[in-house]
Amino acid sequence: MSHLSPVLKQATPVLASRGEGVYLYDEAGRRYLDFTAGIGVTSTGHCHPRVVRAAQEQVATLIHAQYTTVLHRPLLRLSERLGEVLPATLDSLFYVNSGSEAVEAAIRLARHATGRQNIVVFHGSFHGRTMGAAALTTAGPKFRAGIGPLMPGVAVAPFPQAYRYGWDEAEATRFALRELDYVLATICPPADTAAFVVEPMLGEGGYIPATPEFLAGLRERADRHDVLLVVDEVQTGFGRTGRFWGHEHFDVRPDVLITAKGLASGFPLSAIAAPTELMRRAWPGSQGGTYGGNAVACAAALATLEVIQDEGLVDNAAEMGQRLQNGLRKVAADHPMVGDVRGLGLMVGNEFSTPEGEPDPQRAQRAQQAACERGLLLLTCGAHGQVVRMIPPLVVNVDQIDEALALWADAVATVDLG
Repeated sequence: MSHLSPVLKQATPVLASRGEGVYLYDEAGRRYLDFTAGIGVTSTGHCHPRVVRAAQEQVATLIHAQYTTVLHRPLLRLSERLGEVLPATLDSLFYVNSGSEAVEAAIRLARHATGRQNIVVFHGSFHGRTMGAAALTTAGPKFRAGIGPLMPGVAVAPFPQAYRYGWDEAEATRFALRELDYVLATICPPADTAAFVVEPMLGEGGYIPATPEFLAGLRERADRHDVLLVVDEVQTGFGRTGRFWGHEHFDVRPDVLITAKGLASGFPLSAIAAPTELMRRAWPGSQGGTYGGNAVACAAALATLEVIQDEGLVDNAAEMGQRLQNGLRKVAADHPMVGDVRGLGLMVGNEFSTPEGEPDPQRAQRAQQAACERGLLLLTCGAHGQVVRMIPPLVVNVDQIDEALALWADAVATVDLG
């Protein structure tokens, strides 16, 4: 009898039978507040009626139309609608299925367009598990260990992780930009560098926002050296941070934007966006794929955009995110083992530290499990697994935020007593 790979490790013991809004239900009918959202995927909540209806209607008419063979209307409509929310210069789209695939496509485009090999990424990054994307990923060894040699031509520079360094944001930013210049001066000459690839906020790396000065510094250096600035919005996009795109917090202009996760409320769909002139520089035949731009996924993405707009979910993410952070900081004030609370919108991390200031993954894991026992589903992240992250669907309301805060406070208190 076949079974799942033993290497797959579930973060919770829940066997989900159905979902509705911010809730999941197991087979016994127990309800859980889902503050994982499928790792930031179910942006409009589980089974939003409008997304369900759009997918059902599309399934009944056309499921798969391979988009380098024939076109279909949901794909064309989605491209038009994305043009309304993307930066104006990013007017050309290429669709695939997963975040990793979109990252791979962005790497390929950057190398083709510039004729250069090197890619600079930033410490704590997560860009995927496929071979090229794994080479760009530095959030932890499990994503890249044992599969080398990895794709060459990747250099790593610091990200302004103020809490990790024990500095304020200004000092961490100065350090990160100074070290980037040193990387360019010593091991990754600008004339060989195709792109800087950066997350506006580290995801797997610990839910650490960038700073305006850091991203402005990347933009300035990219312009000075004719390097492309590729912004990975796989997790930060589609309203997650309280702006439609995470980079909007920092007033920075990307040359290439990568999106996935919340794009289609749970259906597999991802894309890269770039100026048409830049996209034309990809070599013929370098873009394609059997399932990219699937008709049902595109229909779900269209419905997702409509729901986000009609229900004011970007503003809701900002408002509910602030309420969540305020409540989490009150919990942290009573429990010093939670050394830092940080985030943007509904993308919030709680970092656990020892009294000596070292990462404390054991307590983070115990708090995550204690929360699950109380009906609150959470995940960990960070290099050591020391950060408990909260990423509820964008439809979350005041009562649900407050319920989650009460469950979290009880879970953390239990761990503290233990």
